[in-house]
Amino acid sequence: MLLLAIDTSTSAITVAVHDGSQILAEAATIDARGHAEHLAPRVAEVLATAGRAAAELTDVVVGLGPGPFTGLRVGIVTARTLAFAVGARLHGLGSLDALAHGAGRAGLVEPGASLLVATDARRREVYWARYEWTGAEPRLLDGPHVGRAAELPEPVLALGAVGRGPMLYPDALDGIPGAPLDVAAGALADLAVRRLAAGADLGAGEPLYLRRPDAAPLPPAAPATAAAV
Repeated sequence: MLLLAIDTSTSAITVAVHDGSQILAEAATIDARGHAEHLAPRVAEVLATAGRAAAELTDVVVGLGPGPFTGLRVGIVTARTLAFAVGARLHGLGSLDALAHGAGRAGLVEPGASLLVATDARRREVYWARYEWTGAEPRLLDGPHVGRAAELPEPVLALGAVGRGPMLYPDALDGIPGAPLDVAAGALADLAVRRLAAGADLGAGEPLYLRRPDAAPLPPAAPATAAAV
């Protein structure tokens, strides 16, 4: 296996290469509005660091969000195009799953404990989901949803949180010290490898936009009428 992981659902444009046993290379750029500009160079960088060629890829996994429409779409389209070009299998995973997995891998959550993942959804809202850390990977309990941080259910607000939500809304969310702010492609890759090894069918999946994009096409103009004589 040679798996490339891509995620552009958060402020991080993040890419990693995994050989089925370990992460060979990982790179990220923090730029909330520069996903299209930075993604291709990061892909080239991690392949070069790993000493591998794109043609050697057997699998590509992409974070499906939720995330802002434009940034999320950049990663998904790139992953689909690259997988098709090199004949690799395409997989999709929830980006909040990867954030929860990163916190668990870092030892920030005890096995059996629940945690909240909350990322920046803009418009003064967060994308959020509740997980249980099993000791090996996160188990989704609720979500993903989008809403104002202060309006999350009370039992959820009581949980330690990872992602940028606690930094943006510290009065509502209690951040876990040292927790990741953005998705890391290494965590996404590790979770994908674990689930594929267990026989899971990750499929390509559909992007989790959760709401309509900020930009929308204008309604069609009314047909012109002939001037009165």
